[in-house]
Amino acid sequence: MSPPHAFPVARSETMYVGRVLALRCDQVVMPGGRATEREVIEHPGAVAVVALDERARVVMIHQYRHPLERRLWELPAGLLDEPGEDPVATASRELREETGLAASDWSLLVDVAGSPGLSDETVRIYLARDLVEVERPTGADDEEADLAIDRVALADAVARVLAGEVVNGPTMAGLLAAHAVLSGAASQRPLHAPWRDRPTRFAARGR
Repeated sequence: MSPPHAFPVARSETMYVGRVLALRCDQVVMPGGRATEREVIEHPGAVAVVALDERARVVMIHQYRHPLERRLWELPAGLLDEPGEDPVATASRELREETGLAASDWSLLVDVAGSPGLSDETVRIYLARDLVEVERPTGADDEEADLAIDRVALADAVARVLAGEVVNGPTMAGLLAAHAVLSGAASQRPLHAPWRDRPTRFAARGR
């Protein structure tokens, strides 16, 4: 049996570099030797948090998302845009900035590649418990200046996913994973388990 095809890149061209993404076009060699264009959106990667309180309610935010031109119910989340920062620290910072909460119990849920046919973006999602209120930083701007915060029973949040009321990909994955773990249907990986698909290309550009 011959080894699987490696899909080498014959040529790569950067088409655009912005604040939070880059677009490149790769010439990828297919089985049989033909090269085909594949457009790739490079992303810094992100984290999201299923923050669960003592009443099994998950903290959710309602935030405007311009590509869909409406507000979505989502988990607290943020980009891995601080060089060298541990993803757990990023998640903790985002939880505080967006909700005014801190957690003393952190565990890993899932890693999500939302659009692997178009982008290298992956999102690592954590479960945070033992929540306490802390001072939320002032001066939020842009979309974050308009977000609303709510606490929803985890079972109700899962029902909203299945009803099509929650459509953000990492939020859906995080809620379903948390429900599976807390129900005993699944076990978790170590908090700092290897993140095989964590994006690196955009950060390497030094933006």
